[in-house]
Parts: sequence; C-alpha cells; structure tokens
Amino acid sequence: MKKSFNVSGDCRQQLHYMVDISDRLEKMKAMVDAGEYFTVNRARQYGKTTTLKALGKLLEKEYVVVSLDFQMMSHADFEKEESFVEVFSEEILDVLEGQEAIPHQIKTELAAFADGEARKMTLSGLFRCLSRWCRQSEKRIILVIDEVDSASNNQVFLDFLAQLRGYYINRDRKPTFWSVILAGVYDIKNLKRKIVTDGESKVNSPWNIAADFQVEMSFSVNDIAGMLSDYENDHRTGMNILEMAQIIYDYTAGYPFLVSRLCKLLDEYVAGSTSFLEIDRAWTKDGVLEAVNILLNEKNTLFDSMIGKLEAYPELKAMIYTLLFQGQNIVYNPDDEVIGLTMMFGFVRMDGNFVRIANRIFETRLYNFFLTSPQMQGSPIYRVAAQDKNQFIEDGRLNMRLVLEKFVRHFDDLYGDQGQIFYEEDGRRYFLLYLRPIINGSGNYYIESETRNRERTDVIIDYGGEQIIVELKVWRGNAYNERGERQLLDYLDYYHLKKGYMLSFNFNKNKEIGVEEISVKGKILIEAVV
Repeated sequence: MKKSFNVSGDCRQQLHYMVDISDRLEKMKAMVDAGEYFTVNRARQYGKTTTLKALGKLLEKEYVVVSLDFQMMSHADFEKEESFVEVFSEEILDVLEGQEAIPHQIKTELAAFADGEARKMTLSGLFRCLSRWCRQSEKRIILVIDEVDSASNNQVFLDFLAQLRGYYINRDRKPTFWSVILAGVYDIKNLKRKIVTDGESKVNSPWNIAADFQVEMSFSVNDIAGMLSDYENDHRTGMNILEMAQIIYDYTAGYPFLVSRLCKLLDEYVAGSTSFLEIDRAWTKDGVLEAVNILLNEKNTLFDSMIGKLEAYPELKAMIYTLLFQGQNIVYNPDDEVIGLTMMFGFVRMDGNFVRIANRIFETRLYNFFLTSPQMQGSPIYRVAAQDKNQFIEDGRLNMRLVLEKFVRHFDDLYGDQGQIFYEEDGRRYFLLYLRPIINGSGNYYIESETRNRERTDVIIDYGGEQIIVELKVWRGNAYNERGERQLLDYLDYYHLKKGYMLSFNFNKNKEIGVEEISVKGKILIEAVV
C-alpha cells in the first residue's frame, strides 16, 4: 500500500511517512519504569496521541496498559460522581476486552460499576477495586489517559485526581497504578484557568505529584531528514534531503503538524501543479515556498484553534500583538500567567531568556490575522495600498523599489505631521499594512527573529520564488546607518542575494525623504527614508 503524509489522527508506520520517535519512547519508558506519574502537555496536533499509542505498544510486553481517551466520554459523564464511575469502569473493560489482564472477581466488580449496580457508586469504592486489581495483577498496571483536559472543567475530575494522588502517596500500603500518564493541552497544575464554581476559581490542583516531563517532542532537522529519506526511497525525486529538511525546519521550528502538512502539500498539491509539473521540481526550496503559501491561506483545525484562543483570552491576544508589532523583548517569567498561556497553547517558545513567536508559519498567520481585521483594513495606509497593488507586479516579480517609493510618498502624506513616539511604535505596523494587500494570496513574509527589536527589523518577503530582504530601522545618524548597511550585506550573503532594501524612519525636522540606490561591496542597496 502506498504511504502518505498524515495530518489527521494518529500516524501508523505501515501507512504513513513518520519521524522515528524511538528515542522519545525510550525516555518515556524510563520514566514509567521508575514508577513516575507525569503529564504530557503540548499544544494541539503536536503528536501526543501518536506518541501515546506507540508508547502503549512498547509497554504492553512488560505491563498491563490501560489506555483511555477522555474525549470519548460525554460532558454528562463528568457531571456526577456516579456517572463518571460507571463510564470509567466501562471504558476499562472495553479497552481490555479479550485480554486476561483482569482477574475474574475484579472484572465482576468493575462490571457492577459499569452497570450501575455496585453497592456504592463512588470514586472511593472504584479505587478500592482498582487497588485490589493492582495487588493481584502479575504485571504492573499503567494508566494512560489522552485528552484529559476534556474533563477538567468540573469537580468530579478534581476528585478523580485527588484519588490518584492519595493512592500514589500511600502506595507502600495500598497498591495502585505503577505509573500514570495524563496527556492534553492544559497543564493540570494550572486548572484554575478552567474550573470556576459559584464565581470563584479553583486554584488548588491535587496533581502536584507529577514528575517533570522534559522529553522534546518537536522534530529536529535530522528527524525530518529521516522521514524524507523514507519518502525519497519510494519516489526517487533526487531532492537534497538535508537541505530540504533544514528549509522545512526553518519555517516550522519542528512543530509536528506543520512539518507533516508542508510535506503533504508538497507531495499531493505542489508536485504536478502548473509550476511544478515534475516531482523533482516540487521537492526544492521553490516548492517549499509554494507549499508555505498554500498552508498560510488555508483553513485547518490548528489555525482555527489558535485564532479561537486569541478571542477567548484578550490578555493573550494583547501579548501576541506586542510581540509582533512593538518590537518589545519580553523576558520569560515563570510566574507570569499570560506567558504561561502563550507557551501552553504553543504560540511562543523560549529563546534564551526571551519569549518568541514559535515559528515563521505562526508568525505570518498571526500577522495576517491582525492586519486583515476590519480596524486595520480601515486604516488609510491599507486603503491606498489596496488601490496601488496592481502597479507592483511585473512578469510575476515584485518591484520592491516601487513599493518603497510609493510607501514613502503615502506615509509622508498621511502621517508626516505625527511625532516620534508614533513612528517608533507604529512604523513597522504601517509598512506591513501597506505590504499585505500587495502580496496577498501570492506571497508571504516573516520577521527575522534575530533583528526583532525597537530599532531594527528585517522583513523577509517570499514572492514568485524570490526572496527579498527589507531592513526597517529607526534613523540614529550616519554611523548607525552604515552599521545597518553592513548588517544587511551580511544577510544578503547568507541568502545569496545581490540586492537588498532599507527603510529608515527619520525624526529629524530637516530630513530628506525619498529613495536612492547605492552600490556597496558588489551589492545594490535601495535605501528609503521617511
């Protein structure tokens, strides 16, 4: 059977091209072998389910693995203790049906709970039954629960965690599960974000027994290269595997869904399209740029979830806006609840001591979200760009010099009498507002993370298979400008480009606005001043 790249449901080795996660599984097994209770908290579509299923297969030789999915249980199942006990018992019997893992007497007791016929339909009664099972079992029993945060918005779930914790603490006297793994998006230690009763938030999560889970689940360049090698063995595209893996990683930072989605788009949509009739042309940098463009313009469950979180958490939305448009370096603070939210939902990552947008794909999608809001589209600079947009494309290429010339003219007309504070805070935003309708649907852009600050920003534009670098900066005099030129030259060398662009926001009253072309060390620099 022909393999494919999978972005829906769990991945299966015989059906899908997959990253080799055996090293991650061994690290997780080591935690299980040590009898640790832990949580696997990652953002949506981060490979949690695939990893848990593979781990279950690995563990079942030595352990009895009870693998449940709380997403399969309804909201009503968690409203009352009795209904939870009934459904939980039924799920255990279901997943172990046909196995000889449960002694007859224990199975009879669980069946009574599942049928609602037990003498006491309580969590304490259920856990006493489970403890007897753990005492009698020849193999140690592992409990794995996926999508655990589907249930976390109620008191019954807290009571369930309390039972797990109580038995864990007293396991020298009361046999219990050898290891418990809970997987979901929300960190159970932060349930105060979800549980609200009578207007008050529950802040005391009983899950303070969990060991730290430090296993890296994002894909490295080598991980991606291994998956591409399998594909190359089947399709013989002649791709440069390491180069392709690096490019895909550069855009995704190894986010599993994004990696697989780009590969799927390359395989099923880009290859054979008008511009990439031959498969070998698709698996190139140009092909990846085309796949990125498709991805950024599609609706999918990951992006829907991401935008939903922005609307649900205004404080999170405000922080993302600050990161994108104001160039502020936000220092990581483990006690800052908003930073915790942005990391938990996968919006950001740690970069040294600072918080950064997680990857280029997210960054561009988030820029597009803000820049295409009704408020932004109603701004004068966006409207004039929409009117001008047909002037800038020549033979499928973006005339960046003309873009800068028009921007300088419009910006001076619209905002020339504004003050310095306005420019420093909003210059980047207004340039991107002007750029967005021009390249909409045919190109994309991202910010080079190493230059993201108040004084300097490099915008990398992908259009028509060509990359264009535009350095945005605040004018700080000739010496600073020359240093900016040298930095831009370094980027041009890195991207193997002959031409680069600079846009300076100058606050001097006697400034001269306009665009000029200079030649430096064999490169052409187009410099614009507003």
